[in-house]
This record gives sequence, structure tokens and C-alpha cells, in this order.
Amino acid sequence: MTQAAARADTPQRLKLTATERRASIMLALLFASRMLGLFLLTPVFAVAAQAIPGGNDATRVGLALGAYGLTQAFMQIPLGMASDRYGRRLVIVAGMVLFVVGGIVCALAENVNWIIAGRTLQGLGAVSAAITAWVADATRPEVRTRAMAMVGASIGLSFAASLVLSPMLVGAFGLSGLFWVISLLGFVCLLIAAFAVPTVPRQDEDIVQARARDVLGHLDLLRLNFGVFVLHGVLMALFIVMPGLLARLGGYDTGSLWKVYLPVIGLSFVAMVPAVFYTETRRVHKRALEASVLGMALVLALMPGFSDSFAALFTLLVLFFVAFNILEALQPSLVSRVAPPAYKGLALGFYNTAQSLGVFAGGVLGGVLAARGSVPAVFWVAAALTALWLLVALGMRPVPDAGQSRQSH
Repeated sequence: MTQAAARADTPQRLKLTATERRASIMLALLFASRMLGLFLLTPVFAVAAQAIPGGNDATRVGLALGAYGLTQAFMQIPLGMASDRYGRRLVIVAGMVLFVVGGIVCALAENVNWIIAGRTLQGLGAVSAAITAWVADATRPEVRTRAMAMVGASIGLSFAASLVLSPMLVGAFGLSGLFWVISLLGFVCLLIAAFAVPTVPRQDEDIVQARARDVLGHLDLLRLNFGVFVLHGVLMALFIVMPGLLARLGGYDTGSLWKVYLPVIGLSFVAMVPAVFYTETRRVHKRALEASVLGMALVLALMPGFSDSFAALFTLLVLFFVAFNILEALQPSLVSRVAPPAYKGLALGFYNTAQSLGVFAGGVLGGVLAARGSVPAVFWVAAALTALWLLVALGMRPVPDAGQSRQSH
């Protein structure tokens, strides 16, 4: 092929079709709305829960934050398989019904135990694997990485929005009102899944051929699964102690913590966007992953020494979210690149399961450490886990281009 022909072919090959664009945007919006509903509790619950019975028990607070992750971890693969058989739309709508009901249980809860029960019920609606598989169904291999990155970025955006909106909502409507908003978001997701996402053909042949042992025997996929486990575990553990620290050092109440979170997220996204753009255009995904994990480990290791300084903690929190947002956008794209086509959907199911387990483990671990009065220990354990993740990530092989796959394990 001549250079002129190659140039003529490239734009068409890389451009999303109208259906791909609409499906990707709607699915990213669906994922973002659902994750916002899950994340809204994280930035304020450790402080807001002190107003209800059982809310001064850090262990139960951590369990309430992470409970949905445990049931999600158990349900991701079964519901992903159900979506293969009965269709993505039906499974996602049913999952969002469970999410809404769980949110209502939390809104009506009179103590922390009922919130744990409601969050557990929310986790039964584990539809992340079905959503990501729907993205794979709706896009060609040449543009699938871009669509997956769009969904991955929506998670970071959702968490960013939750940091700002959560304190405002609790300040205006209280903890119960926050859960009513979460339930409303679940209903919005239900409507998006039912009516807004275009119908696309599913790749049934690839899904039937998938075997769990293929995914579990693929070392690079295991490395990515471990990475998302640590990423969300560290995040949940951090926010067992961070709201209280920021409130004490800065003199903020629950409803005004957004004044801290808004500039943190704004500054971190300003720094993150060029890094993600550079990674995608230069195709340096592995180096970007290693650099971001290293940066996160260093930031977490510095936090114990500066946990009495608001300015220092604020700066470190900005740096933490620069790394977090890069990794949140980068890792789903890497899974899509690394997984061979024959079991891409199942690989995404295991990836989402690892993420959910990280949420549960981080909430519980952070709660147990905080209950023993050891805030620095939360940071040190998080730093150690992230350093271990770096060692694991260094063993990854060079990442193939979009549309390519590797059969070697």
C-alpha cells in the first residue's frame, strides 16, 4: 500500500461511526451515573455517620462503605454471563432495580447496620461487566480502546463530581437525603439502559469460547486485575480517614468539605488531561502505568509525615488524584488491548470483580486500622500495597496496539 493510500485509509479506519459514538457516549453516561451513585457516600460518610447510631464505630463505617463491593464481586461474573444469554439491556435494567431498592433501604435506615444491609443489596446489581461487554459489542477493535477509555474516564469524573456534590447534598438534605439522590441516580441509569443505548449485535461466538482458566492463566491480565484491586482498595481506605483529617485541620464541617474537594479535583484534572493525551498519542501505556503507580506510592508514603498540616495534605491529595485519574482511565484501555478477542468479555468481568473486591477490602481494612486510632497506619499500608503493585506492573510485557491480541500467557 502506498503512503497516500495509507493516509486515505487511516481516518476512516479510526473514526467512530454514528452508532458507535452514540453507544459509547450513552454507555459512558450510564456507567458514570451509576458510579456517581456509588461514590457519593465515600467523601462524607466517615464524618456524617457520627450523627446516627453506630456511626462512631470506624469498623462498621468501613464495612458500610465497602459492603457493596463484596456482593458486586460475587455477582459480576454471574450477571456478566447472564447478559451473554439474556441480553445486556435486560440484565442492566434488573441490576439497576436492585440498586434503587438498596438506596431506598439506606435512605430509611435508622442506624449503620441498616445502611450496611442497603449497600449490600445495592451491590447485588453488579452490572459493570455487562456495561463494558456492551461497549465491546458496540465498537470495532480499531476504535474499542477509545470507547473503553471513555468509560474508564467516566469513573474518574464520577468520583470527582461526588467529591464536590456529596458535601453539598449532605449539608442541604442530610444523610438520608443523600441516599434518596443516590436512588434517583439509579433510576436515571435504568432509563438510560432501557431507552437511550442503541441496539447492537453481540459477539456470541467469542463469549462462548471464553474459559475462566484462560483469563486466570494470563499473567498480564492478572497484573491488571491486581492493579485495579489495589487502586480502589487504597481509595476506600484513604477516605475512611481523609474527611475527618480535612475537617479537623481546616475547620470544615461536613457540608463545606466541597470547598476542599473542588480545587483538589480541578487541579488534578488539569494535570491529568495532557498526561492521558500524551499516553494515547505516543502509545506509552506501560510507562505511563509504571510512572503513575510510582507517583501514587510516593505520595502515600509522604502522607503520614504531613498529616498535621492542612496545606501539605491538600497538595498531596492533588497529586494523589492526578495519579488516580490517569490510572482509572488507563487500566480499562489496557485490559482491552491485552486480552485476546476470544475472552475479552470474560476478562473485563474478572477485572470488574477485582475492582469490587478492592472496594470491600479497602473499606474494611481502613475501618479496622482507623478504629485502632492509627491514621498513619492507613497511609503506610496503602503505600506498601501500591509499591507492591509497582513491582507487579514492572513485569508486564509491551502493550500491543489496539485491535491486536496476544495468545502467550
